[in-house]
Amino acid sequence: MKEIQRLIAKDLLSIKAVFFRPDEPFTWASGIKSPVYCDNRLTLTAPRVRTDVENALAETIRREYPDVEVLMGTSTAGIAHAAITAHILDLPMGYVRSGAKDHGRQNQIEGKLEKGQKVVVVEDLISTGGSVIEVVNVLREAGAEVLGIVSIFTYGMKKGLVRLAEANVKNVSLTDFDTISVIAAEENYIKKEDVERLIAFRNNPADESWIGANK
Repeated sequence: MKEIQRLIAKDLLSIKAVFFRPDEPFTWASGIKSPVYCDNRLTLTAPRVRTDVENALAETIRREYPDVEVLMGTSTAGIAHAAITAHILDLPMGYVRSGAKDHGRQNQIEGKLEKGQKVVVVEDLISTGGSVIEVVNVLREAGAEVLGIVSIFTYGMKKGLVRLAEANVKNVSLTDFDTISVIAAEENYIKKEDVERLIAFRNNPADESWIGANK
């Protein structure tokens, strides 16, 4: 486990940006019961955590995508992170809307983007990967060369991993579900025996057999 993964995991847990409740699951819009709630927007209102996150995003981009020319945030959660990280790296940035505007120039990509420019997409959270892949496709259709994605947190769900591979797009996350689960147990946010239940959820969210286990 890399030190940066542990640091960001601890940060997200400390402000309840990632919050585990295995004995009282949350219900997603899809109806799936989940032991975890994730809202990385909370990082923006926690200056110390925000600094850790943005510096880690910048360092990851320097390391993984040294040829990057433009950062593009996802709408809406990735916009602020893309802007702050672009400032650190002295790079231009923009963002991709969920759909084209119905007025003005009807842009879907906001900010200047030239054909052939090398782009990194900044995302806050990856679960099944569908929304960020849509952003990648919009940028590719506009002529950009998408080097990959950098994200704060990923569930590491099989569906998301398969989708990213099929889209031929690389993602590098600051931390992940497995790391945060382990740290949560180490720091007594959850019981150590809950980690296995959490991983069971991650491996197959549709299988609810983890609910009530080990109680």
